[in-house]
This record gives sequence, C-alpha cells and structure tokens, in this order.
Amino acid sequence: MKPLWLVGAVALAAYLVLRRRKLEPTLLVGGALGVVGGLVYGSGLIEFPDLEKLLEDLGNTLGPWTYLLVGGLAFLETGAFVGLLAPGETTIIVGGVVAGQGEIDIVALIGLVWFCAVAGDLTSFFLGRKLGRGFLERHGPRVSITAERLVKVEAFFEKHGGKAILLGRFVGLVRAIAPFLAGSSGMPLRRFVPYDVIGAGLWGSTFCLLGYAFWQSLGTVLDYAKTGTLALGTTIVVVTGIVVAVRFLREPANRERVRAWVHEQERRPGVGPVVRVLVRVGRAPARFVWGRITPGDLGLEFTTLFATLAVGTYALAGYAMAIGPGTVTRGDLRGLAWSEDLRVGWLTDVAKVVTELGLLGVTLAAVLIACAVLVAQRELLEAAAIGSGYGAMLLVLELVRDAEGRARPPGGLVETTTSSFPSAHVAHSVAWVAIAVAAARVLPGWGARTGILIASVVVVLVVAVTRVYLRAHYLSDVVAGAGLGAACFAACGLLALLVGRVRHNGAAR
Repeated sequence: MKPLWLVGAVALAAYLVLRRRKLEPTLLVGGALGVVGGLVYGSGLIEFPDLEKLLEDLGNTLGPWTYLLVGGLAFLETGAFVGLLAPGETTIIVGGVVAGQGEIDIVALIGLVWFCAVAGDLTSFFLGRKLGRGFLERHGPRVSITAERLVKVEAFFEKHGGKAILLGRFVGLVRAIAPFLAGSSGMPLRRFVPYDVIGAGLWGSTFCLLGYAFWQSLGTVLDYAKTGTLALGTTIVVVTGIVVAVRFLREPANRERVRAWVHEQERRPGVGPVVRVLVRVGRAPARFVWGRITPGDLGLEFTTLFATLAVGTYALAGYAMAIGPGTVTRGDLRGLAWSEDLRVGWLTDVAKVVTELGLLGVTLAAVLIACAVLVAQRELLEAAAIGSGYGAMLLVLELVRDAEGRARPPGGLVETTTSSFPSAHVAHSVAWVAIAVAAARVLPGWGARTGILIASVVVVLVVAVTRVYLRAHYLSDVVAGAGLGAACFAACGLLALLVGRVRHNGAAR
C-alpha cells in the first residue's frame, strides 16, 4: 500500500471532475489514465519497473547522441510545428537527466537548447513572413492547427504583443505557432529577437535543470515518496496551487472578483491596515519588474539589453563552471587543431596586427574619446553607461582571472603572461560595439546605423578568431571574454535606462 499515490490519484480525479467542462478531451483521457494508474500502483496490485534503472539505461544508450536528439527537437519544436504533436519539454528533461548521470555536460546542453530553440523560432518567423497566414489556413489541419486554435493564438498574440513571444514559450500551442504569426503579421525582427532570446533561454534552462536536479536527487525523492513526508506533499501543493491560480487569474471576471475581495478586506477594521500595507509594498515592485521585461515605457531597448545580459552572463558563468585546472573542452581542442591547419606566414603577421584592436590601451583610448564626445553632446547617461561598463568589465575580468588561473595554450605565437580565462582582448573589444550603439543613436539614416553596428560586431569576431589562431587563448576563453564584455556593458546600459526613466518621471511631476 502506497498512501501518497492513492492521495495523488484522488486529488487528480477531483481536479478532472471540477474542470471537466474546460479541459480538452485528450487531457481528460490522459488524466483518467493517470488516476487509474495511481490507484492501481498505490494499492500495491502491481509494481512499476525500477525508475532509477530505466533512467540509467537511457543515459548509457544515448550518451553524446543526446545532444543531437535534444537539439534537433528543440529546433523542430517551432521550426516545423512539432510542438503541436509532441511536447519538447519532455525531451529536454530527458537531456537534463542524462547530463545528471555525467554522460553529457549540462552547461553545453543548456547552450545548445537555447541556440536551437532560437534558430527554430527564427526559421518559423521567416517562413511566416514568406508564406503568410493563408498557409496555415490551408495546411494547418494536417498538423492539428485548426481554425479555432489559430483564432485563439492570434487573439493572445494581438492582445499581448511581445509578451506572446516571451511568455508564450511556456504555452505549447502559442509556442508552436507564435513565431510564424509574428512573421506573417509583419512584426519587426528587431523587436521579435530580444523577447525570443529571453523566452527561449528561460524555457530551455528551466527544463534542462529540472531534469538535471531530478536525477541528482532521485534517491532522495523516492525516499520521500515512500515515507510520505511533508516536504514532498508541500511541494506538490504549492506547484498545483500556482498553476491553478495562474489559470484562474487569466479570466478578467476572476481578476475583478479578486480585486473586489481585496478592497473588501481593506475596509475591515481589524485586518484592513495590514492588507493595505501589503498591497502597497507588493504592487510597485511587481508592476515595475513586469513592465520592464515586457513592452512598456522603457521600450525595446531595455528588453534588448536584458537579453544581452542574459546571454553574456550564461557564456561567462557556463564556461567558468565547466572548466577547471588543466581542463580543455572539445571545442578548445578543435580550435587549436584549426589554428594549426591554417598556419601561414603572412596570415600570422596580419593576425598579430589585427588582434591589437582588442588591446587595453587601444580600447581605453576609444572609450575615453567616445565619452568626451558624448559629454560634449550632453549625452551624460550614454557616456556614463560606456565608461562604467568598461570599468566594470576590467574589474570583473581581473577577479575571474585570479579565481580561475588557467594556463595558456601550448605553442603560443604571441607573448603572454597572465591567466588565459577569460580573454581580455575579446572582452576589451566589446567596447567597440558599445561605442557603435551610442553612435548609431545620432547617425542619420538606417544604412549608416546598421553599417557601424555590423562593423563593430565584426571587430569583436575578428579579435576572437585571431586570439585562437595565435594560440593565445582557447575557444572557451574567447567566448567567455565576449560574454563578460557584453554582460558588463548591458548591465550598465540597463542602469542608465532606469536612471533616465526616474529622472524623466521626476521632471514630469
């Protein structure tokens, strides 16, 4: 007899009965099967196979092929509307479990899922731009995209805009179709990408880490399930409560009922003052955070910088956790082999010159000149963002280098004395992108702005390539260096936007 399984089955049955008119038939059937299975297993009539042994066999069977399986399905989730037929979260969780077994690397898995999810969304976006909504109307029924489902997604998309891309990543139907509809509706790519990068990163990281943590603590979880401890029960109740609350508050009528109840409590003599304090304390931070990560007064710039900060932090922190004393990744080995294969005398001479674009003295001079020009133009916040971003990058760079102390690659073609991780040259070179962003704000014409931004990104890429070619850094060093620079400049840019917003509100009053 397993009481916890019996209680869970009864709770699931009660939920299905209460929500029977609002749940789809497939969910009702699946839930009913879950109730039957819980009752049968909880009564002790049958014993399921050893879950731990099944997962161990799965990890041994897939091994490194897990990268291909998970990455491919993460791409096809939206790139080919596979998400309508098979939930991609399941495969990603399996990937996390395999990573927990030590068969693959969790950091690399998260990065792969993140990249493939964004690539799939962009593919669907451009397909939508080329084929239009009529394509879904004609061929949608073949992949379960009915007219009713399409209307629901379009209504959600039109109502919430960028939030449909960000939050829709966690809603199966919206996730599968939203990028296509964004393209077919003419949503600008520059608005689509930041929201998509954040959403894909949160989605992929959540389910990868869920599988990873589940495997690492599988024995503990099974022990809790056997003894029916309060911890597991509390977790289930909290998660279920959150899901029910979110679904309840989706309905405008329900939100009005909650507001009316809160107002009623505020008028009560005993608890009224406490309720009013709680509402005032919680309302402002919640609204502020929600407004900043979704389309609002600060606009697309804030979301873009937030996405840049997320990607940069992941690149730096991910590799910092993955490498250690004497550790070399497969990408590092490929980079060294590539540099050896391309070794040519004249190319080496060119690389030694070009790589100086990331030198401390060169980038510092460029930052000082840019800040002086911005101050002269009374663009004080932009100057402060670039200057503080560069200073923060130098500080964090030294801290990380001291902590890691990684040795340089063997056979370097340039003289080096400091720690290899992360690449200082690449981190410094990100300053060119920050300067280009500030310059693009004042340059006339779309072509000039685009040109200077592309040129600055090319500079960073060229510096990164030369550092690997000259065997001054491993590939992981240059990726982490770019992530460090991007994260520091983005963080300071976010602070500048917030200060500007506060100053603007103060002036308006």
